[in-house]
Amino acid sequence: MNVKSRHHLRADAISEIEDALAEGLGVELDAETYEKVTFEDSDWEVVLVEGEPAVFYVPDDGSPDSTDDPFLTVRGANEYPPEENVVTVDAGAISFVSDGADVMRPGIVDVDESIGSGDLVVVSEENHGKILAVGRARVDGSEMLGDEGKVVDTIHHVGDDLYEFSG
Repeated sequence: MNVKSRHHLRADAISEIEDALAEGLGVELDAETYEKVTFEDSDWEVVLVEGEPAVFYVPDDGSPDSTDDPFLTVRGANEYPPEENVVTVDAGAISFVSDGADVMRPGIVDVDESIGSGDLVVVSEENHGKILAVGRARVDGSEMLGDEGKVVDTIHHVGDDLYEFSG
């Protein structure tokens, strides 16, 4: 991924990111530097927090009043573990989710029931709590456990171009 532009964020943009992550994930970012990076060959917009690609802007869900939302990258979620909007999968789902597959009900072992349909979520694995992916919920958290069906659309995962990017 070739960097197109890179600039430090203003205080209001930093506050917007910090507030969104605190509200949506229960994560408190406390950093000195925030830089926004755009790419020539990708639509991703990434925020480097202390030089690491910890936040990215997720394209909106298509509704008329939505905007691109700041959210933790996989690396960011592993650095600043979320307390909310977490979907946990079993060992059998790890290789699929790590390769970018959407999350299916049978692989889920735990879920934050406050998740709403359309919310951004992080997908963690049950043994070590490592974050494998970021996705958008197709259904409410209370409906995610079950025997069949896709419940999270993966947006970003371990090993993709965004994951491999380093500031």
